[in-house]
Amino acid sequence: MEIRKIVTIVEDVFADGAKKAERPIRKVAAIAIIKNPFAGIYQEDLAELIDEGEQLGKILGERAVAALEGKTPESYGKAAIVGEKGEYEHAAALLHPKLGTPLRTAVGGGKAIIPSVKKLGSMGDTIDIPLHFKDAAFVRSHFDGMTVSVNDAPKADEILVAIAVTDGGRPHARVGGLKKEEAKGEDGLR
Repeated sequence: MEIRKIVTIVEDVFADGAKKAERPIRKVAAIAIIKNPFAGIYQEDLAELIDEGEQLGKILGERAVAALEGKTPESYGKAAIVGEKGEYEHAAALLHPKLGTPLRTAVGGGKAIIPSVKKLGSMGDTIDIPLHFKDAAFVRSHFDGMTVSVNDAPKADEILVAIAVTDGGRPHARVGGLKKEEAKGEDGLR
């Protein structure tokens, strides 16, 4: 795997709308810009990208959790932007088969599916990393997102891979659903 750079973005939310949060909510995105080994060509076997996804799950997961500075990870998500010479399936190979296990290790568990998004794009494009509670997908207070971009990435032959974690849900969540404290964390849903 050829990594050009890694970017870490830390966002602390102190208020939302007209009200301060009970406590600041920290959102962290760890982003790697990697060379796409299959840019401009069709490759049937994507095992190389699948293995790179596993490595990135560990590297980015550990980096994101470290930026929480000891706070417990509550939400997670993943995303990718494939440069113009790549294809959607390159993002799928990185994000889906193997990235999740090392990310779950980094956050200390995680029964819920890791929400994801992918797109084709170019330098400076933004991507909204979807987030939800790591142990139970029905915890609505943690349905959230983090918008990120890297000004010089991805180039046409690169892929931007991002992982986001948070130490809490939305500041003033009040749309019902399962509360974090009620989650059993057994089946990934409730």
